[in-house]
Amino acid sequence: MKSVEIIYRYCAQTEPVRPRPADSDTARLRLDEGNQAFAALLESMASDEAVARRVIQVDSRDFGLAGGSRESPKQRPFAAVLGCSDARVPVELIFNEGPNDLFVIRVAGNSLGSDVLGSLSYAVEHLGGSIKLIAVLGHSGCGAVSAAVDIFLDPRRYFEHAAKHSLRGILDRMLVVVQASAKRMLEIFGPDVAQYPGYRAALIEAAIVVNAALAAYTVNKELKNQEFGDIKAVYGVYVVESREVWSPHRGTAKWTGLADPPIDPESFTELGNAVLHSNRILSILKAE
Repeated sequence: MKSVEIIYRYCAQTEPVRPRPADSDTARLRLDEGNQAFAALLESMASDEAVARRVIQVDSRDFGLAGGSRESPKQRPFAAVLGCSDARVPVELIFNEGPNDLFVIRVAGNSLGSDVLGSLSYAVEHLGGSIKLIAVLGHSGCGAVSAAVDIFLDPRRYFEHAAKHSLRGILDRMLVVVQASAKRMLEIFGPDVAQYPGYRAALIEAAIVVNAALAAYTVNKELKNQEFGDIKAVYGVYVVESREVWSPHRGTAKWTGLADPPIDPESFTELGNAVLHSNRILSILKAE
């Protein structure tokens, strides 16, 4: 029987552990490489190997075990991640990280409400300067975005949520992104785009990318306004089927790993064009 083993192993204080990233670029590189390792681990199950194993070294200080001390360990994550509540998207596993490495906020649709912005501000201000990067992580097949797309396609469904104030607030934010994505699809593919067999699915996946990018853009604006130094926000979409983080990188042909968000309306248009012309979205849109 084939099996997957992901082992968290802490070592004695004298043994080397992974150093914390020194800046946002090295933090993003560590997350990207971690996701590649995670995806490769599970992909290896297609081979003849009976056991796929990965060992993640953990600093004993993160369990409060340094020097025999029983003191509570201090928080020292190197990145904050805003992810979705979806149970299929375990953030630390996706990035090959262990305890105390990531400050994770999870909310339906990785929606950027005031509570989320407050949590991110707390992390940046109060965690001893350890955080070097903020990553917004959407994921394929997101239920919140799917619900917003279904409301866009049939506005009568909005009234199903009329008495659900909190949920309606999330959907209202999503609808703006869905409407913008649908408008761009209409401009690129013409008035018959809604007749394509994969129109709904393609609109969902395109809106997921734009939603994550818009959240990262907003976080960057907040960071700049509060003068938080060199910390920046990036974004990506975890594709549940392939277990890889997927996102267009502006100005390059690269599609894997975390990416910088747009910086102005023109670059949001470029993002929309890139997403809708990507092989992934085209294959979904034209699927039989």
